[in-house]
Amino acid sequence: MNAVDKAFSPQSALRLLSGNHACALGAVAAGCRFFAGYPITPSSEIAERLSRLLPQAGGVFVQMEDEIASMAAVIGASMGGVKAMTATSGPGFSLKQENLGYAAGAEIPCVIVNVMRGGPSTGMPTRPAQGDIMQSRWGSHGDYPIIVLAPASVREIYDETIRAFELAETCRTPVILLYDQSIAQLTETVELRAAKDIPQVERKWASGPREAYLPYAAGEDGIPAMSRPGAGYRVHTTGLNHAENGFPTQNPEAVARNQTRLLTKLEKHRERIDAWETVQCDDADVLIAAIGISACAAARAVSLARARGIKAGLFRPITLWPFPETALRAAASKARAVLVPEMNAGQLVLEVERILGGKRVRGMQRYDGEPIAPAEIAARVEVLAKENS
Repeated sequence: MNAVDKAFSPQSALRLLSGNHACALGAVAAGCRFFAGYPITPSSEIAERLSRLLPQAGGVFVQMEDEIASMAAVIGASMGGVKAMTATSGPGFSLKQENLGYAAGAEIPCVIVNVMRGGPSTGMPTRPAQGDIMQSRWGSHGDYPIIVLAPASVREIYDETIRAFELAETCRTPVILLYDQSIAQLTETVELRAAKDIPQVERKWASGPREAYLPYAAGEDGIPAMSRPGAGYRVHTTGLNHAENGFPTQNPEAVARNQTRLLTKLEKHRERIDAWETVQCDDADVLIAAIGISACAAARAVSLARARGIKAGLFRPITLWPFPETALRAAASKARAVLVPEMNAGQLVLEVERILGGKRVRGMQRYDGEPIAPAEIAARVEVLAKENS
């Protein structure tokens, strides 16, 4: 019995798992067959699990000399036609940024897991934080598209890992899975989908006459077809601005045409990309917007506030970037105030303020390595409700 069959056999469908263990299982179930990484707290359990699972599933696990090389190896494996992933935390995520930008510009599918911990620099390796929200979107240089998913439970880490591979392959883009140390090392009893029930999504491969193939020409969906290694299609891949033929160019018309396609291609697939959760938003006077462990606390805070007669609701973006703006506006349509609790000095609140221009938005920050408690959020909601009355 291989690793996939063993992991998802009927007698083991109900599992006691940590978030990082669920991520490793989700990756294998999604068809990941290559992992390159470097140990770093609090993501190391992902690598440890995959070092055992991947060889049994016919895949390859490589511990590289550092995070820069890890990202480069993942890119190379993906260009070779394999679903590939790496996992890291704050300092390692910073080191991956240049190659991550290369993957975005050259449109190379891959998945990058970032388990957030306290910062800056080496910060607090064993404590949770949410300080990489903006870095996950803007960490590399220049303009580029990116998808960032922010699960908030063990089961959701499993499901969103699978979805990360689906989106990476179909949209030809890096996808970042972003969650905090609390969710990573939280243990829950979860029921997993059987591997046989998970569709194996493949990227669009080149077909047709080889002499007519252009590696960066795309149709209405904005996604170019990739050349399958060994299929005989000639490809040139570069991090420089390139024309449809893949070769570098500084021709303003060609650069503008291809950069515009690159920067707008995700908008054509928002129905597939966007995901969010709402809790009692229909009549909410005070809306809470949060991700990760802060969203878990906020869900409890909604119940506490409602018990005190305060109409509170929760909006939780599961897709963090591109941000589900339309859904947030709908959730906040009746709210007179919005509270954004987060474990940093104020990042998510900036995006919420931008989207809800004119709405009263207040931040609630904590960055001492301790999660924000439900009672603290409920107390702040009560203050905002009184200010509105």
